[in-house]
Amino acid sequence: MNNDSPVRPTTRRDFLKTAAVAAAVPGTAPVATAPRPAAVPMLHVTDLFRPHNDPDDHWDLACVYALAHQGRVDLRAILTDYPPAARNTDPDVLGVAQMNYLTGQAVPVVVGSPRPMRSRDDAQPEATPWEDGGIRALLRLLRESPRPVVISVLGACRDVAVAGRREPALFAKKCAAIYLNAGTGTPDQTKAAWLEYNVSLNPAAYAAIFDLPCPIYWMPCFEERPAPGQGGPEVMEFGTFYRFLQSDILPHLSPRMKNFFAWMYKSGRSAQGDPPPGCDWLRYLLGPSDDALLARQGTLHRNMWCTAGFLHATWQTVTRDGRIVPLAGGAPDAVFTFEPIRVQCSDKGVTQWSRDARARDRFIFRVLDRAGYAAALTTAMKSLLQTIP
Repeated sequence: MNNDSPVRPTTRRDFLKTAAVAAAVPGTAPVATAPRPAAVPMLHVTDLFRPHNDPDDHWDLACVYALAHQGRVDLRAILTDYPPAARNTDPDVLGVAQMNYLTGQAVPVVVGSPRPMRSRDDAQPEATPWEDGGIRALLRLLRESPRPVVISVLGACRDVAVAGRREPALFAKKCAAIYLNAGTGTPDQTKAAWLEYNVSLNPAAYAAIFDLPCPIYWMPCFEERPAPGQGGPEVMEFGTFYRFLQSDILPHLSPRMKNFFAWMYKSGRSAQGDPPPGCDWLRYLLGPSDDALLARQGTLHRNMWCTAGFLHATWQTVTRDGRIVPLAGGAPDAVFTFEPIRVQCSDKGVTQWSRDARARDRFIFRVLDRAGYAAALTTAMKSLLQTIP
């Protein structure tokens, strides 16, 4: 159904409110049966840096571009975090250029604010034009979009939070949903006092996201603080974390996609010695494969968090065997869902939540199959990335 139809199309917000509630009830399929919608307008907010802060951000970028290449996402812009002062790194605009080239897109990239929010009410009226250019670009994108926009937040929350504080009515009208990849999903307030990395960047901004007048699909990175000395984090019920062995995906990608990841690793903190200048982004992308580098990386595990949100935002879910299937069709063997909740967040970034079947605009991510979740998401991501030529 397109925008020219005389019948009002089922909107992103209409569908997800009903689908998420239905999916929370075991054995109940989502009630919406609309055909596959037009591409979902999306703003991708990310801490994408070079040298990389964490390579998962480049894997996430590739997933979003794969969905854009498939015509499921109308990728309107990439908004990168301003680099933390403690890191010698810059926003990876060249990585975005590579993905634009591979997929035939022309997605702009803007840089976010260096100013943390001083409180959850801080609209930063004193910010200079160069400091809040990303915030103003975000608001302009919402105003000019003919349809409500999905905002996927993968790093710091400050740009989206400040924009929402400045123009809450615009968010109520033009933000279809925010997928918030941050925090811990434990309902235990004592355990929730530990601040996950994205929250720790600006707790007030994280808290302010929960105040916005639009649907929030909360994707806690962990359910609770990973225990030290236990071999790393585990898949838990209310956390998006999973891990995969890179050799399960890297060798199966197109030559140019292999080069995208190789160039990221070559010019990242995973490289030995100082990273190269990085001005050869196109020549490297089109050049011969660095098989030795990819083989070394293939032996390493990669931690991931955000994959499920990208698929859910495009009306899809993942089955136990790793198939990506339509959300509207119902998937009794889906490995994740979103459940309606009531949630509060303190000024210090500590959440308190409870299930609430009557909730219509706040949802929490939930793993339905802890044993099969990681393998299913790995298979799904492999098939998704294989669509990029």
